Parts: sequence; structure tokens; C-alpha cells
Amino acid sequence: MIEIKNLYKRYGRFLALNNFSLNVEQGELFGFVGSNGAGKTTTMRICVGLLKADGGEVLIDGANMLKNHRALASKVGYVPDYFGVYKSLTSSEYLHFFASAYGIYGKEADMLTDELLDLVNLTNKKDTDVNGLSRGMKQRLCLARGLVHNPDILFLDEPASGLDPKARYELKEILKNLSAMGKTIIISSHILPELAEMCTSVGIIDKGHLVLQGTIDEIHRAAAMSSPLNIVVRDEQIDDTFNVLTTNPFVQKVTAQGNILKIVFTGTKDDEGAMLATLISNGINVMSFYREEGSLESLFMQIVSKDSTDDKKKKPVRR
Repeated sequence: MIEIKNLYKRYGRFLALNNFSLNVEQGELFGFVGSNGAGKTTTMRICVGLLKADGGEVLIDGANMLKNHRALASKVGYVPDYFGVYKSLTSSEYLHFFASAYGIYGKEADMLTDELLDLVNLTNKKDTDVNGLSRGMKQRLCLARGLVHNPDILFLDEPASGLDPKARYELKEILKNLSAMGKTIIISSHILPELAEMCTSVGIIDKGHLVLQGTIDEIHRAAAMSSPLNIVVRDEQIDDTFNVLTTNPFVQKVTAQGNILKIVFTGTKDDEGAMLATLISNGINVMSFYREEGSLESLFMQIVSKDSTDDKKKKPVRR
């Protein structure tokens, strides 16, 4: 298991990580999602020993890896968002080069290279110059590079960025196979639905700290609850309805489209029922009351939204 505890990282006046904590169990395929600048790459670079934290710990099986970089290097593999390849090498030579960095030579390196190329479906590109590979093939080759020393934990920083649907599918299947082999995989993206297709659990980072973590089923349930509540009332009761709604602590925002009030509501189903009862007891003729179908995109946007909490105090916006 990897446990990240209270990480801090500052770049000048900018606080990139603010008391960031995260637990990922062994064998998970964990999706790490956040908008650009949220702190994903900073977290990964600290966890693999490429960046020094200003505070906090990274524990693997209970041991603080930030104090033992040799042990950390043996346990983690890293595929960065920008991957360097050497154009004068073939795919096989490329992997041999990195194998040598870990003291693997000769027949052992030959066998390892063949196994890794087979794992990432590049056996038929063994003697192809790296410069002649497609972007998706280069990405898979760099994944193989990160596995040369057989790490327990693999970090991939936005590996699906720029890939076409076929290449993305191939990458997804390889990652699922690695997870089935017992590897713990942490993969980042700024697209939540993309991660939901391949991961067992997801964490959302915003402004340097974790704001939501759960299994894919839990994230989908949260998405359903994040969609707006729609309340249809008579035209002449819109202002009265708005005044009642803004007294509810779970109502974060209200907008009006004709006689439909759309509400960002953070309470439970029981809280929804209580709000409906309050509207009726205040003489509001509620003609319809329902949630829109949930989506992962709307959940993500709601979490990282920069809307002021003062929005709910304003009069409804008519469209």
C-alpha cells in the first residue's frame, strides 16, 4: 500500500500541494484526476523521488520512502507526461539501454526486453527505430521502460493524452493486465470519464488537496447526486420559491429558466424530501420535482467550480 501524508510543496508564493493526503491499496488501478495546475504532476514527481517535498511523507508498506531514495527507486516506476525517446535506437535497443541502468545485461536483458515488448504488444516493432513509431506505440514503449526493474507501483502522468481511440483502448487493456498481475497503478488525467473507464477507484485533486476519493461505483453515485434538482412552479411563485430555497443550507446555487428552478443541492435524499415538504408548507405549488441525469463531467465541474458562495444570495438569473 502507498500512503501519502500531509504533503506540502511551494513554488515561490504558489502553494502547489496543501496538506495533501491519499491512500492507495495494493493492486488498485487508481485514477488521479484534476484540472491543469491542480497538483497531479507535482504529487507524482515527489512520490517517485524527482522532486523534494517541503513537508509530509510518502509511505510504502509503512516505510517513509522520502528518506530512502534507493529503496524508493526499486519500488516505483514512472511514465511522465512528456516522454523522451532516443531516435537513433530501435525499440529493443531502447529497452536494453534502460535495463543496463539497473545492472541488467546479456541474456537476462534479452529475455527481459522480449517479455516487455510482448507485454505492450510491440514484438513486431522490436527492430524498428523509435523515431518510426506512432505516438501510441511510443507511449507503450515508455510504459515498458517504466517496468524494466519490475516495480511494485507504477505512476503514469496523463499517458492517454493525444492518443487516438484505438491507442487509448490498447493502453487501457495493458494497464488492466498489469493490475491483474498485482501491480499498483496510479494514473493521472484531467478527464474524469476517461479514468472511470479503466480504474477501480478515483481521487479528485483541486488546488493542491484531495477533495473526493472513492470506488468507481461511489463516484458514479456522487455524480448522480451532483446533477441539478429541477423544481417546476407557477410563474408568479418563482420569487417566493427562491426565497424559501435560499434558507436551506444544502442549496448552493439557484438559477431560473422560465418557471423551472435549477438547484445545486448537496444534501441527501432525505434532505431533498425535507426541502420539498418545506416548499409545500410555505404554499408553493410544486408541479414537478426531479433530478437531471447525472454525469461525471458535471460532478467534476461542480467540485472544481470557482463560483462564489454568494451566488445563492442573488436573485435567480432568467434565461
